[in-house]
Amino acid sequence: MKLFALLALGASVALSAPTLTDRQSAACFVIGKVALPAEVSASVTSIQNRITCNTAVKTLSGVPDVTSGGISFSSVNFATSKQTPLQFALSKFATKTPLAASDLATFEAELDVYLATEAGIRSVAGNLAIKVPKFFLEFQVSRIQTAQGTPPTAPGLQVDHLRDKVLKNAAGESKALLAQVTALANVLK
Repeated sequence: MKLFALLALGASVALSAPTLTDRQSAACFVIGKVALPAEVSASVTSIQNRITCNTAVKTLSGVPDVTSGGISFSSVNFATSKQTPLQFALSKFATKTPLAASDLATFEAELDVYLATEAGIRSVAGNLAIKVPKFFLEFQVSRIQTAQGTPPTAPGLQVDHLRDKVLKNAAGESKALLAQVTALANVLK
């Protein structure tokens, strides 16, 4: 009888555990039903409490305008620029000299709104051109953290790894722009 009770309890716990779709629906910016990759789902979980949505304003793929730390996606939306995604990222998300003087909180808020918007786009299987500026922002955050003496420890958040992610996703951009990214990877002070 105890075994049956334990099995029944285990089944009810398994049935009540949140699914990927349940976790997605808790985030105001995840508007679709397409399952998110694990990495994107993890970012949704980590940022959703810092994000607010303005459902009256739609951005890419119908995702509501999201805000974090006073930064709205609509104010840093690469798609409204006449520049290529990498040109936009290099100009809009430029750091200060010295690098350590850059405002990490602002870059993290900008990254949050890009991560949220990307998750929303993925939830409706939309166009992922957002990946170039999003990876560039991750790259810049990693550079600033490194310059400020707290380099990220996760392999996927290292400057060189993120440089490669930017270069891979921006492969169609000009060689001069790609060279700027490579040069930035060597400036960590």
